[in-house]
Amino acid sequence: MPKRLRSLPSFCLLLSLGLTKLSAQAVAVYQTTPDLKLALHQEPALSFSLVQPMGNVILVDDSQRFQTIDGFGAAMTDSSAWLLENQLAPRQRDEVMRRLFDPRVGIGISFVRVPLGASDLALNHYSYDDMPAGQRDSGLQHFSIDHDRAYILPALHQALALNPSISVMVTPWSPPGWMKTKDSMIGGRLREEDSSDLAAYLAKSVSAYEQAAIPVKYLSLQNEPLYETTDYPGTLMPAAQQTELIGKYVGPALKHAGLHTSILAYDHNWDHPEYAEEVLADQSAALYVAGTAFHCYGGDVSAQGPVHDKFPEKGVWMTECSGGTWQKGNVLAMTEKLLIESIRNWSRSVVLWGLALDNKNGPNSGGCATCRGFVTVNRSSTPHAVTYSPDYYAIGHASKFVRPGAQRIGSNNLGGAAGIETAAFRNPDGSIALLVLNNADAPEEFWVSWHARSFKTSLSAGSVSTYLWHPRQN
Repeated sequence: MPKRLRSLPSFCLLLSLGLTKLSAQAVAVYQTTPDLKLALHQEPALSFSLVQPMGNVILVDDSQRFQTIDGFGAAMTDSSAWLLENQLAPRQRDEVMRRLFDPRVGIGISFVRVPLGASDLALNHYSYDDMPAGQRDSGLQHFSIDHDRAYILPALHQALALNPSISVMVTPWSPPGWMKTKDSMIGGRLREEDSSDLAAYLAKSVSAYEQAAIPVKYLSLQNEPLYETTDYPGTLMPAAQQTELIGKYVGPALKHAGLHTSILAYDHNWDHPEYAEEVLADQSAALYVAGTAFHCYGGDVSAQGPVHDKFPEKGVWMTECSGGTWQKGNVLAMTEKLLIESIRNWSRSVVLWGLALDNKNGPNSGGCATCRGFVTVNRSSTPHAVTYSPDYYAIGHASKFVRPGAQRIGSNNLGGAAGIETAAFRNPDGSIALLVLNNADAPEEFWVSWHARSFKTSLSAGSVSTYLWHPRQN
């Protein structure tokens, strides 16, 4: 046997023992500053070396593996789709959509949440089965998603054409009013006797989207179920009711319809994680539940960790957080901090609220009139001008470089919440993406160390950088 072939078992043994050495090509660097004068700007490349790092060191450890990432993005609300489809000229719309969803020329948004029916960011209040006051439609003979065919489905089709790896989540703000105690989409609760009708309504909604070539990966039963709205669609849904709905009605309805959509429990703020725990602890409901969806408007992101620890086989998703006119200071850093800390607390997604809003923070039909869109369509100018918020760049630092299916890997923070915060990922193609936020009020120098190799760099105050490299075997 030739000597080259005789040495093969020894080489395979080295591989199995993990003794092969890795090195990296040049490190690509992308930076955004708080004033957006640099916005996902590609900086000069860096290189790893064998120099021993001293001082502040970020250690990237890809032997530590955490959650798998679904993606990053925002919500395609009724208002957002209407602005994108109906308020932009075709060439302008195509450019905006590429910048949003194309992973090469844009930021590659990879997670989109879609309201089933109206939310507050809608032109009007509607469901898929509206009836005149006092009338019912048990059996859903009048069910239709035709409202969405005008501009929501076209916008989603274009997004998926640009990025087929998008995860789509759907969420109702309210069942049709005739199913509720107030005979209205605003406030009230689902009537117990309409549980099977709601299950059929949700299954038909998901089926209709699937038939319209929009694959639905996740469904939550109710947006913010602990908040009773007063001027826009919303529904109170206690944990016990949601648990029963999932286990006895909605889960079986999805299964009977041949749908593989997974249910996310809760879909509300960090301050009541016991809601999610009640749903997940129920054996019947847990069969259909992939995990928990959280919002950012109450409590602290650290609440995600204990839910994961109690139910490690279930996932965690951050599915809504909006910035708005109430935020002062460095918005870029605020959103990046949300992203990094959510990811470090087991989230598989970070999803902001309205994908597009106009210069008056609308259109809206009640609810938030001060929310900030991912992009702003200025309807007071002709033609309408489009600007990109700091949120766009903060999310883009992850969505452009961290692909669906990536795993979070080990990385450390420097100096706590007032210093350097990090999140690191190993992409399906083996590349490593390191996201760094400088929360300090002064520039920071630091080293990045990986597999006994290091590079030195710096980051200005309040800025964000993504470092991307491709390992290779020596």
